[in-house]
Amino acid sequence: MSPDPDLMIEARGLHKHFGDVRALDGLDLTAEAGQVFAILGPNGAGKTTFIRAISTLTRFDSGSLSVCGIDVARHPKQVRRAIGLAGQYAAVEPALTGRENLRMVARLFGHDASTATRAADIVLEQLGLTDAGDRLVRTYSGGMQRRLDLGAGLVGAPRLLLLDEPTTGLDPRSRNDLWLAIEDLAARGTDVILTTQYLDEADRLADTIAIIDHGRLVASGTGDELKSRLGRDVVDVKVHDHENLERAAAALGPEAKVDLEGCRVSVPVAGGPDELVAAIQALGAADIALDDVALRRPTLDDVFLALTGKKTVEKQAEEVAP
Repeated sequence: MSPDPDLMIEARGLHKHFGDVRALDGLDLTAEAGQVFAILGPNGAGKTTFIRAISTLTRFDSGSLSVCGIDVARHPKQVRRAIGLAGQYAAVEPALTGRENLRMVARLFGHDASTATRAADIVLEQLGLTDAGDRLVRTYSGGMQRRLDLGAGLVGAPRLLLLDEPTTGLDPRSRNDLWLAIEDLAARGTDVILTTQYLDEADRLADTIAIIDHGRLVASGTGDELKSRLGRDVVDVKVHDHENLERAAAALGPEAKVDLEGCRVSVPVAGGPDELVAAIQALGAADIALDDVALRRPTLDDVFLALTGKKTVEKQAEEVAP
């Protein structure tokens, strides 16, 4: 089957094994062009392996993979010319200025000196770094360095920008600044594939979200579409005493899930307010003191838990590909 030029990514039956570990186990995944596409999954789900396969850094064992209509196995050099990549850590040279970093990368993409200078200036303006462009990168904050790293991925004018957990380790303000930069890039027409540990990040930035687990696709859709799959509200309880968490879960029924760190128990319900009253009565009968109780709509965390059995992505360790 020929690659579809209208698809940003097309993976069919993709396999990658590292010894006995099946990092990708027949992954089927497509992403249409013209959007921000987020990939979520628990630790070891295969997210980073998939990004490395897209960027030609890892060869897959079997299956097919195309990027922007280009077959990765047959034409890896063409793929590399079509993509930009920014990872979990800023890969910029601290002894150079921001402008010099971008000029250098643009020259590596094959631009002549004048074109590289123009490209660097454009990217600095896009990312709000013009005023800092002639400062040494070692004087930049962590968030500024990560934005410059985005710029290094953009300065070659790629058709697709790959972001592998780009906000890992950033403080809340820097994280929000990077979100704004990504939103601006998407508004200007840059296609983006994003892997992230943060469910709220995917919910805010992505047009489409794919959840993978054990190297396979388990669900995809918009954030609202994924949330609607649960079809029920959620009773969320904060228990006063940590030692009563398991008793509270037992009182709420077999579908109740425990969050040890948050000292919370949640359970999906179909009856709305009536179920909330019933939950409060059940917990009262069990003599369990509460700090808070609420009825809410499902979140992406609830979807992730239901589909993978894991509490949340952001509370797990960073995925390390072999």
